[in-house]
Amino acid sequence: MRYDPRQVQPMRDELTKIGFEELKTVDAVDGALTTTSGTVLVVVNSVCGCAAGLARPGLTLALKDGPRPERLTTVFAGMDTEATERARSFFVGYGPSSPSMALFKDGRLVHMLERRDIEGRDAEEIAGDLRGAFQQHCTPPKVA
Repeated sequence: MRYDPRQVQPMRDELTKIGFEELKTVDAVDGALTTTSGTVLVVVNSVCGCAAGLARPGLTLALKDGPRPERLTTVFAGMDTEATERARSFFVGYGPSSPSMALFKDGRLVHMLERRDIEGRDAEEIAGDLRGAFQQHCTPPKVA
């Protein structure tokens, strides 16, 4: 299903405002996920109510303090169809899920939150899961 671009723009903006790079093509996804060093977070964004009410706010909270991925990226299910399919091909062992969040370290999937891990939880609980993964796999921020 393809959504009206005007309908989803605020949902895209919610992530780009906090530093996420949109991956709208297969080549962009490959460029982000075939890297062999560093950490990359890929968020499969969606119009789903749990994305709006839980996932995006949870991401915002998780990224406020402490370690965080070096690169923040997102694809939009139902809009960037080919890019989303390509991103999901890197989520080995996991089925399609919107929303979802995948953390990669040195080219390897190290943490995954699927829709079932997001639904029915509040933003702070989701942020706690993400912070735990970030603390385990990401470099602490540099103090100026």
